[in-house]
Amino acid sequence: MQCRITHAGGVVFRLTSAGLRYLLVEASGTQGRWVLPKGRVEDGESGAGAALREVGEEAGVRARLIRRLGPVEQKKEGEWIRIAYFLMAYAGRTKPLDRRRIRWLAFDQAIEALDLGKSRRVLRAAHRLTSATLAEPPGRLRRAAARLGEWAILAARTLKRFFGLRL
Repeated sequence: MQCRITHAGGVVFRLTSAGLRYLLVEASGTQGRWVLPKGRVEDGESGAGAALREVGEEAGVRARLIRRLGPVEQKKEGEWIRIAYFLMAYAGRTKPLDRRRIRWLAFDQAIEALDLGKSRRVLRAAHRLTSATLAEPPGRLRRAAARLGEWAILAARTLKRFFGLRL
């Protein structure tokens, strides 16, 4: 069954000296159950806006949107809901509205901590994107490095021609 987006959430990552870490929050009213931060989309609110708000309210984390991930449909209390998840980069702390514990976990630990298969699929998709992006320099950086290399070759040829240097 397909329905409109009713909920939104975020897969928030940050790069630490120990590597990539993903944000999980303790489920409301359930101690020891870890979930991705998410909540209901309010009237007049976009999915992205709701996801950013929920991450802030539940985890006390400010984040920057990177891109939308695939939606997840599931039944909640007998009603179909559709959750739009967004990949987000950590951008600092804010005051949370909820009093929930948070954890920053490595990918393998986060996968193990999540109890819903659909949440694990969303985290896997996010991890594929983040790890692939961080493995190679961004396009602009690659192009700048290539231009710098071309400039260095041109400079070396010029020095050789004017000063008779052997390079």
